[in-house]
Amino acid sequence: MNASSTENKPKIPWTFIGKVLLTIILISVHLMFEDRINAIKRLPQLLNGLYTFLIPSILLSMLRFLVIFLYNTRHSQKRVRGNFVLGINRLTAILNTIFAVIALMYAFGINPKEFITSMTIVAMAIAVIFRDYITNMISGLIVMFSEQLSVGDRIKVGDHKGRIIDITFANIVLQDEEDDIVMVPNNLVFTATFMNLSAHQSSLFSVRFELPMEVSLHIEELEEQLKLSITTHPNLSFKEDDFQLKVTELGKDFVRYKLDLHAVTNSNRMHRTLENEILKEIIKFERKILKSS
Repeated sequence: MNASSTENKPKIPWTFIGKVLLTIILISVHLMFEDRINAIKRLPQLLNGLYTFLIPSILLSMLRFLVIFLYNTRHSQKRVRGNFVLGINRLTAILNTIFAVIALMYAFGINPKEFITSMTIVAMAIAVIFRDYITNMISGLIVMFSEQLSVGDRIKVGDHKGRIIDITFANIVLQDEEDDIVMVPNNLVFTATFMNLSAHQSSLFSVRFELPMEVSLHIEELEEQLKLSITTHPNLSFKEDDFQLKVTELGKDFVRYKLDLHAVTNSNRMHRTLENEILKEIIKFERKILKSS
C-alpha cells in the first residue's frame, strides 16, 4: 500500500521578492543613467508604467501580509470557519490586475482618467454584457468574507451535494460522493435554497487506501476482517447496511479504495486516530497475503 502525507510548510514569497528586486534595479538604473534614459523615445513612459504597477503592487502585498498575520494571530486560539484569507488573496489579485491595466495605459502614453471618461458608454455596455460574471464575482467575494460557507464544508445546493474544495470568482467547486468535480455558480447560493451539512462537525469520515492487484484478489477477506474490527470498536458507530468498500480507481497493477465510516464523536483528532488504526489493519492484511503468495 502506498501512503502519502503532506506537510504545511511556509511558502517563500518569490513573486514579492522578485518585484522588490526588480523595482530596486529599475530605480537604481534610472537614477544612474537618467539623462540617457530621457533621451530615448518612449523609454521614460515605459518605466513610468512599470513603476505604476510595481510600487502599488509591493505596497499591496505588504498590506496583505500584515492583515493576514494580524488575522491569524487574533484567531490562533480558536477555530475559525471563515474564508478571510482566501478573500484577501482574491481581492489582491483583482487589485493587481487593475494596477497592471493602468500601468499598460501609462506605458503606451494613455491617460487613464481621459480613457475612462471617453469609454463610459462602452463600459456600461460591457457591464451589461458581462452582468452575470460580475454578479457571480461579487457573490463569490461575499461568500469568501462571510461565515456562511468555508472550504472543506459539505453542502447541498439544488440537486448538487458535495464538499467545497475551492471558491473562485465564478464558481464554488464541489467534489461529490463519486469524486466528480461540480462547478456551482456563486449566484446559486443566494438564489436557491442550500444546506450547509458541516455547520456542525460531522461524524462521517473516509479512509482511502491503495492495494496491489494480487492483494485485491482477496478483497472479500479484507472486508470480513475490517467488519470484525469495526463492529467491536468502541469509537465507531457501525451499521451492517452502511459498510461499503468502494473502488475509486482501477490501475494497471493497483486498485484504490474508499471506505466511509461514522465515529461516535465529531472530533477530527478521533477521526485521524481511527483512520490510522484501520490503515494499520490493512497493512497487516497486505503483508499476510504477500507472504503467503
